Amino acid sequence: MPRRHIRVTGAPEAPLRAALTTLRTELGVPRGFPPEVLAEAERAAKAPALPSYDATDIPFLTLDPPASRDLDQALHLSRQGTGYRVRYAVADVAAFVVPSGALDGEAHRRVTTLYFPDARIPLHPELLSEGAASLLPGQDRPAVLWTIDLDAEGRTLAVDVRRALVRSRAKLDYAGVQREIDEGSAEEPQTLLKEVGELRERLEVERGGISLGVPEQEIEERDHTYRLAFRAPHPVEGWNAQISLLTGMAAADLMLAHGTGLLRTLPAAPDGAVGRLRRTAHALHIDWPHHVSYAAVVRALDPHRPHHAAFLQECTTLLRGAGYTAFRDGTLPAITTHSAVAAPYAHCTAPLRRLGDRYAAEICLAAAAGRPVPDWVSAALDALPARMAQGARRAGTVERECVDLVEAALLKDRVGEEFDGWVVEVEERRPGTGTVQLESPAVIGRIEAPDGKRLPLGERLRVRLTQSDPGAARVRFEPA
Repeated sequence: MPRRHIRVTGAPEAPLRAALTTLRTELGVPRGFPPEVLAEAERAAKAPALPSYDATDIPFLTLDPPASRDLDQALHLSRQGTGYRVRYAVADVAAFVVPSGALDGEAHRRVTTLYFPDARIPLHPELLSEGAASLLPGQDRPAVLWTIDLDAEGRTLAVDVRRALVRSRAKLDYAGVQREIDEGSAEEPQTLLKEVGELRERLEVERGGISLGVPEQEIEERDHTYRLAFRAPHPVEGWNAQISLLTGMAAADLMLAHGTGLLRTLPAAPDGAVGRLRRTAHALHIDWPHHVSYAAVVRALDPHRPHHAAFLQECTTLLRGAGYTAFRDGTLPAITTHSAVAAPYAHCTAPLRRLGDRYAAEICLAAAAGRPVPDWVSAALDALPARMAQGARRAGTVERECVDLVEAALLKDRVGEEFDGWVVEVEERRPGTGTVQLESPAVIGRIEAPDGKRLPLGERLRVRLTQSDPGAARVRFEPA
């Protein structure tokens, strides 16, 4: 599921990066790992629990942003009869983390990797997350290996999951693979990624699911001012995401059949949330006829167009009700599906960055082998949804504060200037207060009418910037 991507470039001493450093301190974000955690990580890196099954003959590859070193997944695709075989290797963090040990305890405190525009705060020490546990090329690594056979339409025929020793042959990046696919020079595993990815996208449409191609925002500093640019995702990023979704859906099916699991669930969006999104679409001049579904509108968007990119950012608000649901002993929960996926789904493909994925992997391994889940998994299962929710709230706070800070920095020298915008939200009890979306740059901020006069919801409005303080991390507008 998407988050709001913002990347900041510039020297560490640049004002915006300095403000982000201060923000990390204010939010109490951990900087380093305790000595006992690092010591345990060093021991684990030297002697992980290695599996007996050897799959190092499979020429896996990884596909990530160029600078990434915490490589959770490696893939290999091949033809299987008239269909396909998808092999998906996921880093086996449990091979390094001892239950109830120092590493485990620190992971439970951190819950997730935290992403700032200029840095990330990892879930596990870099010695593991970017080293011994990462699926780096040319290195033998313990992994949870998923083998999923698909028919000619991309539908799942068979699923196998087991521990295996794997070796990635290449670390590829999205732009390079997209270029090779477009030029017709890509090797078969990459061309099959396009083929299988597009089949899975068609099946997603068929079942009513939706994937958001949320653009990445990049803030560049030039001569002490900031410029906002969007980077739309490459199609290959969507195809790659479909392989992860395929695996997460297979994991959920295994859990439900086994009667024990940790699902990622999302109820259908309430009418009010959809109504607000419709108003935003109207404000951004995006055509959304009443007979057209939300999913159909999103699939028609072009993330290269600024107002479409802004709307895709707003669409992430419908994902805010997502959570984790644990169950055991064959008693299934009332909600087992994720409404955006339009199927049961589980997070299991990013254990280097999410605590719950390590537990999900153990449940799936037990389910595939027809045995009970390990005691350490059972002992933690009931508390995991609350723990993951706590981590998600902290990650959400980090994201919101970073967005506010970046937008304030972007506009810090433009107080008093006027902009064209659209009123996308008005408070019921204070109709003179609401939210405005600027046409350019793509900034969302609070607007207050000094006289308390009702704001024109869903209409274009000329607004004046009254506050842009990176120290307070807020921007404010008023009608011009």
